[in-house]
Amino acid sequence: MKIRKVQKSDNKQLADLIRAAFIEYDAPRQGTVFSDPTTDNLYELFQNEKSVLWVAEKDGEILGCCGIYPTVGLPKGCAELVKFYLLAKARGKGLGTVLMEQSIESAKELDYSEIYIETLPEFDNAVGMYERAGFEQLDKPLGDSGHTGCDIWMIKKL
Repeated sequence: MKIRKVQKSDNKQLADLIRAAFIEYDAPRQGTVFSDPTTDNLYELFQNEKSVLWVAEKDGEILGCCGIYPTVGLPKGCAELVKFYLLAKARGKGLGTVLMEQSIESAKELDYSEIYIETLPEFDNAVGMYERAGFEQLDKPLGDSGHTGCDIWMIKKL
């Protein structure tokens, strides 16, 4: 398996992987990344110089992704941990931790001092993972991701 930066040819596989997680967990589709039009064009979205999207791939199949993005409206020095999804068969094997740690390391290299994340209660396993990684829950959202369906907001100081 290899961890690499997103490529243009990944767009469809990534969009399908992300939407499959929402379907699997019966998570809200409106006001989330499921219905966000940028989900179909992640390579283009991550051309921003202060962002990166890491992709885990094995034998040509994308198993997961996780990245850092300077979401509009976040405080100075804060980026968002975004697009953190794994195929069902790739979960529970440490891959999520590897992708998240790679993204956190990238945030440090990009000179961010905090990482913010938005998620949903349907993804409760991920919430526990974030808490173990040092993320703390917030009372309200930060920034303007456009994902109004998310109702769990967390932050981590680097």
